[in-house]
Amino acid sequence: MNGGAGGRAGDDVELAGRFARLARALRTAPTPEDAQERVTLYAVATVPGCDHAGISLVDRHGGVVSVAPTGGTARRVDEIQHEVGEGPCLGVIHDRFVCAVEDLATDDRWPAFGRRAAAETGIHALLCFRLFVEDDVLGALTLSSATRGAFDDHAVAVGTVLAAHAALAVTDARNRRRALELDEALRSSRDIGTALGILMAHRLVTRGQAFDLLRTASRRLHRKLREVALEVVETGTLPVGARAHLEQ
Repeated sequence: MNGGAGGRAGDDVELAGRFARLARALRTAPTPEDAQERVTLYAVATVPGCDHAGISLVDRHGGVVSVAPTGGTARRVDEIQHEVGEGPCLGVIHDRFVCAVEDLATDDRWPAFGRRAAAETGIHALLCFRLFVEDDVLGALTLSSATRGAFDDHAVAVGTVLAAHAALAVTDARNRRRALELDEALRSSRDIGTALGILMAHRLVTRGQAFDLLRTASRRLHRKLREVALEVVETGTLPVGARAHLEQ
């Protein structure tokens, strides 16, 4: 009895350690794509019975896109759901939080999906979790196995914790990307504004005319507007090629 309790305690400590490492790995992921890939790889390594994993995300238009599959099997399972418009992954996004399937070949909840997925991929058991933060539904985490009835209550519990980490990681990575994009936009706007001021002062033109000069130079040189503006800021004048053209 004591040995059994000690064994379970040891398993719990090991699992806690895995999730602690996952949390650190997700927090340091440089992009949302990296975070998503780390989640699916951890799913296969951590959830008992899991052979493959993938994530489906709701895009800004309300559609669902598959990301970070651990291989072609996970990708194909998601593709079939999207092709037929039904399946447990889509179900957890719209109707429930968790969905377990013991055998796709005999489950009659998604007739257009289940038998086809089993026949084409060899997958039988699925375990799907909604990814969400408060009221924001991000998508779903789908775990799959070639073994019928592969996912027991323990797998559901571990998967639930993993899905919570995944949802927070996806949200955090998205927020960091948006912050970087906003910072980039602000820097670009500042550089363009400074370049316009330089051109207005040196060429005695209006702000609109200065912007036309920048835009024409950008088209002429096949360079981004911000790149041309940054050169104006650094040199005090338009790039040579554009300047020669504009002064003809």
